[in-house]
Amino acid sequence: MSAKIVIDSFALVSFFHKEPGWEKVKEVLYRLSSASQKALLSIINWGEFYYIVRKRVGKHKAEETVALLEQLPVAILSVDDQLVKEAAEIKADYPVSYADAFCIATAQRSKAEILTNDPEFKSVQHLVTVKWLAGGKAHSGLETE
Repeated sequence: MSAKIVIDSFALVSFFHKEPGWEKVKEVLYRLSSASQKALLSIINWGEFYYIVRKRVGKHKAEETVALLEQLPVAILSVDDQLVKEAAEIKADYPVSYADAFCIATAQRSKAEILTNDPEFKSVQHLVTVKWLAGGKAHSGLETE
């Protein structure tokens, strides 16, 4: 696998809850692991993932889930002042959530593709390459804000 991948909370929730597209996440993570590579995840998107899972299944299960996440080939990236500014600029210019803006800024900085099925990413496909989870179509239904 040559292209870098930024994974967003939508893809992680899909994977852990076996929602549409979860098999694609599993396949990508397996290929990354086999190549000794890791998907990238902004700490902001890690926080978004944690709160979504906690809201859905409670604190105990959310803690178990993030412990499982640590076993996957996913590198959690911190943010710096410049990335915060870049994400804020994306949020100001496009109809995406603030957390999604961090995913986009992280992908731009890393020259990576985004793995998601969050329909908000349709508006930024000219800025970053989006790998859709389910047949190239975005699906709604995941509460992220």
